Amino acid sequence: MKATVYKSTGSWYVLKSEDNHFYNARLKGKFKIDEITSTNPIAVGDKVDFDFEGEENKNAIITDLHPRANYVNRVSPANRRMHHIIASNIDQSILIATIKDPKTSLGFIDRFLVTCEAFHIPAIILFNKADIYKEKEMKIYQERMLMYEDIGYKVLLTSVTTNQGMYELQNLLQRKKTLFSGHSGVGKSSLINKILGNEDIKTSEVSNWSGKGMHTTTFAEMYDLPFGGQIIDTPGMREFAIADIVRKELSHYFPEMRALLNNCQYNNCMHINEPSCAIKEAVLDGVISEERYISYCTILDSIKENDWD
Repeated sequence: MKATVYKSTGSWYVLKSEDNHFYNARLKGKFKIDEITSTNPIAVGDKVDFDFEGEENKNAIITDLHPRANYVNRVSPANRRMHHIIASNIDQSILIATIKDPKTSLGFIDRFLVTCEAFHIPAIILFNKADIYKEKEMKIYQERMLMYEDIGYKVLLTSVTTNQGMYELQNLLQRKKTLFSGHSGVGKSSLINKILGNEDIKTSEVSNWSGKGMHTTTFAEMYDLPFGGQIIDTPGMREFAIADIVRKELSHYFPEMRALLNNCQYNNCMHINEPSCAIKEAVLDGVISEERYISYCTILDSIKENDWD
């Protein structure tokens, strides 16, 4: 039978079958993925085959993983030589950020965007908690909105308290599988509960969870939307370390840089110290944001030559 992974704790999974039934599942004992470099062989959003174990058909065994259309990953906090797949087979991603309480850094935003660019996943930046922003915060928001929209990203301003931006957000989510990510405290859970329309929906779909005693809230989980589509909720992240990207390719994942790469004097230009660099000239001319260029340099410095070559 075929199913989609709706929840993962690393040892136990929740599957939704093609006939819309939910099952607790585990991996087959001999299950193996060739050349796997991730800390989690199965991720939320994966399409899998499964069989039942026992006569009562209560628990399932995952027997095979279907090829992934895409996925979003980051460096595993436990082993920087491996990556952790956050979610797979998604249509778009939404990064939830805040100007204050807490403040989301541009570096965090840009690292997330780079990863989405690398895997050809459309990304949206959602600035939440608009109801607590005063003139200073709104000025910062306007600057960031203009910067990101100028290079092609959709930017939203939302508030669960006042419903600002919620209608537009719902329209963006319809009939799509969307990854939600962000720092802890940015209001992700409140947004999801508002969208679902019922806080109990998040916990009532599967009972008798087999991962008893495990910290299941630290893993991703997918929810069906009442108006069509799915949301993949991810745990709050302190940092977002980029995986599977080599230094020489980084500029390809900055859209404003990608458009100018052919104008550099050298094909292998890293846009740091090279002469006749079109990227550096664009920064000086104000065509490329200085803040985005600083993000590029910071990310480039964090990627070692042999990390993902």
